[in-house]
Amino acid sequence: MKKLLVVAMLTMLVVNTFADEKKKKVSEVTYKVEMDCQSCVNKITKNIPFEKGVKDLNVDMEGQTVTVKYREDKTTKENLVKAFEKLDFKAEELKEGECSSQKKKCCSGCKN
Repeated sequence: MKKLLVVAMLTMLVVNTFADEKKKKVSEVTYKVEMDCQSCVNKITKNIPFEKGVKDLNVDMEGQTVTVKYREDKTTKENLVKAFEKLDFKAEELKEGECSSQKKKCCSGCKN
């Protein structure tokens, strides 16, 4: 009887482990974000990493892109766009192969 109980508990542990791993899937998304100065980059790098679920962030001012790695069980692409909007940035998801090289007006943090 004890062996049966131990086997059942081990089975539950293995099932829960695999279920947790599935929930913790990390995805990556790249956004086109209008930024023209270091102030824009600083604003993004100081705030977006603190959004729930964000695991990594790469900002490319020259390419006008921000790549975010995030946990799917903690946030969504839509929530990330809202986080950019809170910082007064317009973020559009870039599909693979799309170009992001259109410069727009600078943010209010620019000293130019």
